[in-house]
Amino acid sequence: MKSLTKWIFLSLTWLALSVQAEPQAQPAPDFTLKDASGEDVRLSDYRGKVVILHFWATWCPYCKRLQPGLDALYKKYQQDGVELLGISFSEDADADPQGTLDKRGHKFKTLLKGGRVAGLYQVSGTPTTFFIDRNGLLRAVTMSSDPDEPGLEKMVQLLVNEK
Repeated sequence: MKSLTKWIFLSLTWLALSVQAEPQAQPAPDFTLKDASGEDVRLSDYRGKVVILHFWATWCPYCKRLQPGLDALYKKYQQDGVELLGISFSEDADADPQGTLDKRGHKFKTLLKGGRVAGLYQVSGTPTTFFIDRNGLLRAVTMSSDPDEPGLEKMVQLLVNEK
């Protein structure tokens, strides 16, 4: 776990400071969570695609600020094999995460009751967004809430171009 923490710190630094040498990538922990329709969704089902994994909560103003930027990246690069998955966690009992995204006009799917998975990924706050390559390797993570952060698109472009 210490190496994952070190990797996360280095990745945050990479996104914050622009393009620098990447730390050694590690496999993204696989998980299964339910979506709003009750269907099981597994991270491993997305192998072969670039995955933006976004941990968030309906009550988080920083998540609300970031999501239009993530959704724009998703729409722009979806035809290149990019998927955006939200993982909602630390929600109130009456929260409706998918309904919240739909009302905000976002087109990505969110998975529910993701507290266990947030722990698996050592998420300490919202928003936290991971970038996973086509081989299922964690390549970067950010806690930025800036929808216009240039590092977000740079990372997506880098992973898309690694076909």
